[in-house]
Amino acid sequence: MSDKPITVMIVEDDEIAARIYEQFTQKLDGFQIIATATTGRQALDMLQVVTPDVLLLDNYLPDMHGIDLLREVRKQFRGIDAVMITAANDVETVREAIRGGAFSYIIKPIMIDKFMSTLEQYASTRRQLQQQTTMDQSAVDKLFTKAAPSSAPRPSEGVAVLPKGIDKLTLKLIRDKMQATGHSVNADDLAAMAGMSHSTVRRYLEFLVSINEVTVETFYGTVGRPERKYRWAAGADKMMRDA
Repeated sequence: MSDKPITVMIVEDDEIAARIYEQFTQKLDGFQIIATATTGRQALDMLQVVTPDVLLLDNYLPDMHGIDLLREVRKQFRGIDAVMITAANDVETVREAIRGGAFSYIIKPIMIDKFMSTLEQYASTRRQLQQQTTMDQSAVDKLFTKAAPSSAPRPSEGVAVLPKGIDKLTLKLIRDKMQATGHSVNADDLAAMAGMSHSTVRRYLEFLVSINEVTVETFYGTVGRPERKYRWAAGADKMMRDA
């Protein structure tokens, strides 16, 4: 296998977000940031000079939607992959990302562990495609189901084995706090109630969302980044007793 790094272009108009992506991408072995663009036009101009392996692509760019840029990249640069990183959570945008061949789709505000695991998964997929000349059906199935929902069991099945990073006692505390609130809260509010860090509470909330015990909505204010608010799901009490 080649030791050549996986080259990355960031296409993001938010300077802080772009710096975060760069910082955490460079923490991963085998990745190299080679360019950053803040508009779709600038990205297309850069692609005439450099050819990254993968784009980290926002949808809301100042001059065009990232989905439209992805279509143009598919026309001109077939060998470039893309990971969408965007606040767009509407079905049509997700559908067009799939049609455009995006490797993955991360909804802002991102969780760093999700960001890094997606890039690691991308690197693993590239290795498989580089190392093998033929594949059986089982190997192909694994590649094409890479974006399937988490293997975390559904509430009705019970959560006998918790995923890495989820502690049973901490999970119970977060569940109890969410159940007691009776209204939507953000991760900061719940962190203050539970006496835990924002990052810990956010991780547990996202896990509860994945098993349908908590619902989440994204609110867009006039200032600042989108805010995610969580609410105990209707019927989750019974799910929790069964888990």
